[in-house]
Amino acid sequence: MPHPSTFIGYRCSLCGAEYAPLDFTYTCPRDNGNLDVLLDFEAIRRNLSPSSIAASRDFSLWRYLPLLPVTDPGGEDTPLHNAGWTPLYRPPLLATHLGLTHLWVKDESANPTASFKDRASALVVARARQSGARVIVTASTGNAGAALAGMAAAISQPAVIFAPRSAPPAKIAQLLIYGAQVILINGNYDAAFDLSVQAAREFGWYCRNTGYNPFTAEGKKTAAFEIWEQLLLPRRLHRPLCVFVPVGDGNIISGIHKGFKDLLALGWLEQMPRIFGVQAEGSAAVARAFLSGGETITPVQARTIADSISVNLPRDGVRAVRAARETGGSYLLVSDDEILRAMAALGQAGLFAEPAGAAAFAGLARAREEGQILSEDPVLVLNTGSGLKDVRAAMQAVGEAPILPPSLDDVRRLLRL
Repeated sequence: MPHPSTFIGYRCSLCGAEYAPLDFTYTCPRDNGNLDVLLDFEAIRRNLSPSSIAASRDFSLWRYLPLLPVTDPGGEDTPLHNAGWTPLYRPPLLATHLGLTHLWVKDESANPTASFKDRASALVVARARQSGARVIVTASTGNAGAALAGMAAAISQPAVIFAPRSAPPAKIAQLLIYGAQVILINGNYDAAFDLSVQAAREFGWYCRNTGYNPFTAEGKKTAAFEIWEQLLLPRRLHRPLCVFVPVGDGNIISGIHKGFKDLLALGWLEQMPRIFGVQAEGSAAVARAFLSGGETITPVQARTIADSISVNLPRDGVRAVRAARETGGSYLLVSDDEILRAMAALGQAGLFAEPAGAAAFAGLARAREEGQILSEDPVLVLNTGSGLKDVRAAMQAVGEAPILPPSLDDVRRLLRL
């Protein structure tokens, strides 16, 4: 159970205005800026240490409960209490292919609903239960909604999901199978987002929306804690770790940045990793802002095979720009063809990534080509979701399997044996 004093309020990421914990608002009332959760690091240091965390037998994101602004949501032995602590792989084939000495892939497809979004949804469900919310609502292209539906179902919490009707069928199936109230919108993610906010205000629902609810980034920062505990603590790296993250609305990359900043503030992180954001060329609002040298996020007309990062107006764009700029990272743009090739390459190393997750690996390949990443740089790629989320894209990446009669001669001819 966390010390109740460790969560001390919010700070606007734009104007710096601060608010008390009870003055809850989704975004800053002054300028609509995203809110950063503030923690009492001195109190945390008095009661916690890296060794006490390492001694925990709770192999989920809840091992970091004292570093989170929520109380334990309950639901032990359910999916809600088993999000996080995803595996870290070291694929030699991919490292050799890219000419890298040190390469890791953190595979978020191992989460209960098979995507990174379980981290944010677990925290939001915990916050909703703590505050007595009757219904939780979100907008989603699929993964965030599936994560909310699954986490909410674990403790019988009603959830409403607004999703574009164009979302992949596998993701819609997840929303429905978990028993959420699913409403498909004749429009894109941004239209679903706006409608979900309106519905939350009108009906008194608790809104989970990414880049809107400050607790989503708090869930996502737990991936940074795991990278620190699984990789940075056991090894002494001689160069900064380079972390490649797919970016849509910007909340994953800003959450990971927040996690590393929390560790730095606690004095537990020796060297800030460099964070690299990767966007599809057809959905590049954050990358364009970064590459222009500013923080103004100009909406785009998003078109990409990677539906999870297809966003016209990123709702956490400013913090997403800062995540790369403040850590000495950068932004990479990749085409849909590069994403499909990355899906196939990851598959040959035993990793089945959806297009958004594969985009991070495609960005690393592009960074190597451009000389932004050197062979001796330690690199971690974040796969944010399972390829089973979008089977149509997977088939585009690898093509159809041949169909033969049940004849060994035909097999011999096909394989040229």
